[in-house]
Amino acid sequence: MNNKQRLESFWATMETNDFHAASRLLHDDYVLEWPQSGERILGRDNFAAVNTNYPAEGKWHFTINHIVSEGDMVVTDVSVTDGKIIGRAITFSTIRDGKIWKQVEFWPDPFEAPAWRAKWIQKIE
Repeated sequence: MNNKQRLESFWATMETNDFHAASRLLHDDYVLEWPQSGERILGRDNFAAVNTNYPAEGKWHFTINHIVSEGDMVVTDVSVTDGKIIGRAITFSTIRDGKIWKQVEFWPDPFEAPAWRAKWIQKIE
């Protein structure tokens, strides 16, 4: 399995909402960083606990929009929803020893485009 396939497998496992199963794809020394909130998750157990206990309206769904792989780095652009919350995560994953060792994940919030630039842009629907 190549590194791109590893991340495809990770997101497919996340889609099952069995976050303990997803954590088995992580390295023993796993680290996840969320720069916007200043949080770091250390280890598989904490990863599974945070995702299992995250408040949700329903089952989480994960859709890969883009994936780029080069060497030990894989970048994914994933849409995430529980049916009410809709988000998008850009995740930089580093592979070590055939497992996901480190992830740095950005969760940009959508915002309304300012009116002042309307004459120069096209809205994405």
